[in-house]
Amino acid sequence: MCKIGILFKNRDFEHDVYELIKAFYPEAEIHTLYENGEAEYDLRFSVERDNDSYIIKYERTENLSKQETEQKGVISADILSKENAGCGIQDAHALRKENKDNIKYALYQLLVKLTGRTLPWGNLTGIRPAKLAMGMIESGMKNTEAAREMRERYLVSPQKTALAITIANREREILKDIDYENGYSLYIGIPFCPSICLYCSFSSYPLKVWEKRTDEYVEALCREVRETALMMKGRKLDTIYIGGGTPTTLLPHQIRKLLDTVGEAFGYEGLAEFNVEAGSITREKLMAIREYPVTRISVNPQTMNQETLDIIGRRHTVEQTKEAFHLARELGYDNINMDLIVGLPGEDIHMVERTLEQVRELAPDSITVHSLAVKRAARLNIFKEKYQEMSFENNQEIMDLTMKTAYEMGMGPYYLYRQKNMKGNFENVGYAKVDKAGIYNILIMEEKQPIIALGAGGSSKLVFDHGQRIERVENVKDVSNYISRIDEMIERKRTAIATWL
Repeated sequence: MCKIGILFKNRDFEHDVYELIKAFYPEAEIHTLYENGEAEYDLRFSVERDNDSYIIKYERTENLSKQETEQKGVISADILSKENAGCGIQDAHALRKENKDNIKYALYQLLVKLTGRTLPWGNLTGIRPAKLAMGMIESGMKNTEAAREMRERYLVSPQKTALAITIANREREILKDIDYENGYSLYIGIPFCPSICLYCSFSSYPLKVWEKRTDEYVEALCREVRETALMMKGRKLDTIYIGGGTPTTLLPHQIRKLLDTVGEAFGYEGLAEFNVEAGSITREKLMAIREYPVTRISVNPQTMNQETLDIIGRRHTVEQTKEAFHLARELGYDNINMDLIVGLPGEDIHMVERTLEQVRELAPDSITVHSLAVKRAARLNIFKEKYQEMSFENNQEIMDLTMKTAYEMGMGPYYLYRQKNMKGNFENVGYAKVDKAGIYNILIMEEKQPIIALGAGGSSKLVFDHGQRIERVENVKDVSNYISRIDEMIERKRTAIATWL
């Protein structure tokens, strides 16, 4: 394993520099340094500010690829200030962004030289490239101008540029009737799962351990629902998303209690969308949900290869997924999403193709294709020695196959986001038929309006000042703490909403 040290002589753009180097060396052991030490590294970078430039230096040993032909080198990026910015850039935030873009541009060129390869998303390290494209278009740029900016300024590949521009335009059309200033969306989290997947880093808890306390959880959650509705009185509720975890781990009577409470507190009139993730499905649970104006459900197989499901710890079988999907159709659900993951352990393009063929036969209304991202909290990462023999394959050919299949199913891309540590440095893309896109998915990614999150681990985003500012309000992740501290969670939210909204 390559060992890399990054010495920051000041802390400007520390996160961005680290993430860009990590994107080029995903398997490397990278150390962030703030002073010179005696430790040896295969590759060392140093970043410092020197008058009107950022200076990036690098030095390598003979242990790395022969493509890296130079032992030492230096590259610089200009610093803009109010005095030398030109073009009238005076805003401190705009100047900082300009400087960040400059240093990332220079560093990317250096990393391409060192490794001999490029990245599909260029020097972008954030998770919302479509938001960047949308911002350009909303500022008055033509599609061609925004595309040129992404290719030349951010070094994004032509293919990914076209994807981002396409999605930004579809998002604008889908959201055209949403009131950003007075509207909001509601997320309700159910943190229980039948089992915990190998790659999962969410705040999920095995149902078997917690099933005796689910009534307590629902009771606390309903209290938060009622109190939050009072806080948001006078605002327009646009979408509701019930996620997890697995919301359908709740029993039918618990589902009804929660949805009754939401309806009584917030009301269901005028919703643009009401979405429920439906993983652990029975006829009784689906019938319970059907009693309410739910417009979209997600039946998420991740893969249709049974051997992979067994490896990653999913409790369901391929046949159970098919049965659940057919049952949902039988009960009248006409907007069903399916989540898929590419890059799962042991899966090559032929296995992905097998999954896509079976999904095509089911004919869902939308699919979301996730590129596997293994975060620090996932078992796959925590116990990586145990799983080091597993292969993880994702490449442009696989991503092209998923897109081609989606188009053949009558779906087009409608939202996109990226995550840290994604296999292949790719993206997650939602595809949907006309009028079947997940509106909440776009709103959470584009950060256009407040998202009020309820339940253990809920993270509310309070968007204000015409979308220019965002403040977060966090609920505790631990279920026991959430139940015992529910009054504190409510007051925390009340104070933040009163202050920022």
